[in-house]
Amino acid sequence: MAEMYNHHTVEKKWQKIWEEEKAFQASEDYSKPKFYALVEFPYPSGQGLHVGHPRPYTALDIVSRKRRMQGYNVLFPMGWDAFGLPTENYAIKNHIHPKIVTKNNVARFKGQLQSLGYSFDWDREINTTDPDYYKWTQWIFLKLFNAGLAYKKEMPINWCTSCKVGLANEEVVNGVCERCGAPVVRKVKSEWMLKITEYADKLIKDLDDVDYIEKVKVSQKNWIGRSEGAEVDFALKDKDEKLRVYTTRPDTLFGATYMVISPEHPLIDKYKDEITNWDEIQKYREMAARKSDFERTELAKDKTGVVLGGMSAINPVNGKEIPVWISDYVLMSYGTGAIMAVPAHDTRDWEFAKKFDLPMIQVVEGKEGPVDINEAAFTDVATGKMINSEFLNGLEVTEAKEKMKDFLEEKGIGNRKVNYKLRDWVFSRQRYWGEPIPIVHCEKCGYVPLDESELPLLLPEVDSYMPTDNGESPLAAMTDWVNTTCPCCGGPAKRETDTMPQWAGSSWYFLRYTDPHNKEALASKEALKYWLPVDWYNGGMEHTTLHLLYSRFWHKFLYDQGIVPTKEPYQRRTSHGMILGENGEKMSKSRGNVVNPDDIVQAYGADTLRTYEMFIGAFDLSASWSEDGVKGCRRFLERVWKLQTIMTGEEGYSADMETKMHQTIKKVSQDFESLKYNTAIAAMMALINDFYKKNAVTKGEYKTLITLLNPVAPHITEELWQIIGGEGRVYLNTWPEYDEAKTVESTVEIAVQVNGKTRATLKIGKEDAKDDVLAKAKETIADKLEGKNIIKEIYVPGRIVNIVAK
Repeated sequence: MAEMYNHHTVEKKWQKIWEEEKAFQASEDYSKPKFYALVEFPYPSGQGLHVGHPRPYTALDIVSRKRRMQGYNVLFPMGWDAFGLPTENYAIKNHIHPKIVTKNNVARFKGQLQSLGYSFDWDREINTTDPDYYKWTQWIFLKLFNAGLAYKKEMPINWCTSCKVGLANEEVVNGVCERCGAPVVRKVKSEWMLKITEYADKLIKDLDDVDYIEKVKVSQKNWIGRSEGAEVDFALKDKDEKLRVYTTRPDTLFGATYMVISPEHPLIDKYKDEITNWDEIQKYREMAARKSDFERTELAKDKTGVVLGGMSAINPVNGKEIPVWISDYVLMSYGTGAIMAVPAHDTRDWEFAKKFDLPMIQVVEGKEGPVDINEAAFTDVATGKMINSEFLNGLEVTEAKEKMKDFLEEKGIGNRKVNYKLRDWVFSRQRYWGEPIPIVHCEKCGYVPLDESELPLLLPEVDSYMPTDNGESPLAAMTDWVNTTCPCCGGPAKRETDTMPQWAGSSWYFLRYTDPHNKEALASKEALKYWLPVDWYNGGMEHTTLHLLYSRFWHKFLYDQGIVPTKEPYQRRTSHGMILGENGEKMSKSRGNVVNPDDIVQAYGADTLRTYEMFIGAFDLSASWSEDGVKGCRRFLERVWKLQTIMTGEEGYSADMETKMHQTIKKVSQDFESLKYNTAIAAMMALINDFYKKNAVTKGEYKTLITLLNPVAPHITEELWQIIGGEGRVYLNTWPEYDEAKTVESTVEIAVQVNGKTRATLKIGKEDAKDDVLAKAKETIADKLEGKNIIKEIYVPGRIVNIVAK
């Protein structure tokens, strides 16, 4: 009898062997076929891994291990996205330097990942806080700056009145700071921006060339938000000033009954002395300044606003005077900061008009003709005929749009325009824990880039990394570091004290993995040409807009600069579903449903955790954790272990199992490549059932099963391989191949009926003659036919035999 499976000794043993043998090191033999598998590198928090992390890591580890056995040179790397706000906030709260916090967190994460047996090439490990890494992040920024794609702009930021620091939108909840609960106000600050909008069209168009799941492509396109419309000028009454708006529906201009501008619009301050209700306007602006952009646009259900007293605009197509309002649902950072309101055909405008009793004019007929627009919003009519629109009346919407654009251009009051929801990327943070921006400011020369030879510009060591009172980065207080000389004129200058956002290091990390120790370039041209594009990139749906968009933008820029050889960084992108608590809710400490993977590894083993996370359900869908499910996967692995007790010595497949073996190889091979890990494991479970039914498994069958299971459960399979005398290591084995002809069953089980009632089943050959099948059937149910006269014999090939008898 084989000893019981002890995961503690087996897993430690094989993890040590793999490390010593450098088992999963990518080769620099560029003549071999390559496979580059990428998972999103984690932000190493003090809490360590949660059970959601292993799901995507295990999935691509399975594919990577399989591809190595198929002869591919596999690059499957791991690193750390370690700059950013969470670490700094923790450091401030606990008075521990961010560098020490990061070092401790990385050590914990790495230990946990290694305990799960992933086949990462640890010799290529990277860390975004390493100066040898962020030197090249700074280098890319300089390339962007020199190309005119990095620039400074006055921008309103979220400012915590207690922490004295700028906050990202995500850190503002209900108008207060997420960390301390103090009020947050809007404060204008000069920010570094990256001109991602220059690449908007390419970012959409080139999605046609990559293999992304459809929902990822849709989320990218929606975030970019390309639209075709017109810019239109509304003159301010009695002033030599115009309000420019962008609209996708110029056909509805005759229905514009009021305008709305952002509370931050510069015209408000310009005409301050002429606004008759200035105090009311100022009070509203202060209220709006306490909200984030997200709260103003996404969360605002109740419309608020104030009319600009003493000011009005002129609708350019009919000359009618219309009021101008301010409302916080219009952002200065999107479009022109002003909109024309057509309440009869826009839900938001209708709600606003209803609240403030503003006029509405229907200009597009619905399917049933005119409706009562005062009773229900008659919104977004994309088809229909124009009404109440003078020269557009009777035209279909599509035709009316073009005719109105022609009219605007002929009259000089507007023009055709392609617009995007995508905004330029705010690229600076008033924080310490980030990459220093390699720019100095000279009173004479303006913003001047450092020479590339001065990189990396090191993040200085500081005793205090607390936020400052004036909204500047903590680096601003380090005068010895800040004060420098201008690279251009040699005069006095000051270093940029804002740092880069966390997104910076994660926008190009996949490139560094190809050649992580290169001192002369971000990676050699040979390595980039060989490894790019990434063959398969998996990550969460929450990163399929910003991170994916930012990294595609940087890659496309580097392609245009001749630095990388491909237009797109990733050929294939997939996403996984979340793992929920046993109660079906998202795991969180407050709900008390968090599962620590360390506990599962300790109690059941890493292979059990890996198997369970792949068996839990469809990979792209969310699934609830189940302790019983974990125990079931452990029992499955124990059944694999105990097969050695019924193993026979034959190296081949037994005749009655040959078809099943080839079917299983085919299914597992295909399912691993198509994200169907759960059904691949189910196929192996079914195969094991068959072995136990016949109470025998040949050595050849057992070795094939061990090889198929190895990518999922690598520790137990390597141990079993050694126990049964397999040659070498499983990870060096050749992936099993199937014969398509042998996947087709040569026999079939049919029902044998008497007078339409099933009395037995019979296994027959698919090619057996009818007379032979009937003879076998009658022999099988001879006792049921005793004393009866057979009237009719019916055979439906491959399905049933029915004997009609009295």
